[in-house]
Amino acid sequence: MGEKILLIDDDVELIGMIRDYLTQEGFEVTTIHNGETGVQEALAGSYAIAVVDVMMPGINGIEVLRRVRSASDMPILMLTARGDDTDRIVGLELGADDYVPKPCTARELTARIRAILKRSGDKVESSSREIKVGTLSLWPEKRMVERAGSPIELTSTEFGLLEVLVRNAGQIVSKEELSQHAMGRPLMRFDRSIDMHMCNIRQKLGEASDGRPCIQTVIRKGYMLIKE
Repeated sequence: MGEKILLIDDDVELIGMIRDYLTQEGFEVTTIHNGETGVQEALAGSYAIAVVDVMMPGINGIEVLRRVRSASDMPILMLTARGDDTDRIVGLELGADDYVPKPCTARELTARIRAILKRSGDKVESSSREIKVGTLSLWPEKRMVERAGSPIELTSTEFGLLEVLVRNAGQIVSKEELSQHAMGRPLMRFDRSIDMHMCNIRQKLGEASDGRPCIQTVIRKGYMLIKE
């Protein structure tokens, strides 16, 4: 069997359809229909990724994300109601790797899952050598980041975005480029996910030696990692 996927959603019919499609695509799939059990399974199993619906009775998807993320850095893809920016923003702030609005097709969800797994795995074609920008060090194959010798814990999406900026340090990188190279998909209209991920990365990296954020926002152009 292929990589293990955990689906947490109380919509039995939808999740059954997605499970069947993913199984046909070669994945090993486990389905859970409530948040409490979903958290336990996510932390007990060796899953490559969890897909979590936000709207569930009892413990909702946001709380599932919070509990899993507090103990694990496994990739998590959120299913959100179309047009509900609040859930998306909160999810991304808590460390979700990406989101897919519902209703969605099994094919679309599978493509998004593959994109996350591709960037979260260790199958990196780039050099294993350290990439260094000032006090920031990044090792692509090991998926490791340090700043001034202290390790920085990043989600797979955050790592991918930072790697693109590190490789282009001192240069502006557009949101379109970041979305394609780091998230494996085109930038969607009104998509704020990259902005939220960048906010998380900034908080984790801290300030540069001169007090500026390490990652600069260049209005209407993109983002730039400054060279200290």
